[in-house]
Amino acid sequence: MSKRGVKVERNSVSEQPHELNYEARKEGTTAKKVEAAKKSAGSNQRSAVEKKLNK
Repeated sequence: MSKRGVKVERNSVSEQPHELNYEARKEGTTAKKVEAAKKSAGSNQRSAVEKKLNK
């Protein structure tokens, strides 16, 4: 089994509802705000999304 895919998945937030909900619960916000932060950041990288949410 490839280990590369696992690392890539941990570092990004996909469009899947369960991923958006997880990130929303983790950051104490809503899934819609997480989705907006992804669009605003122009990236699906977890660090960029979290930075936008904390502003």
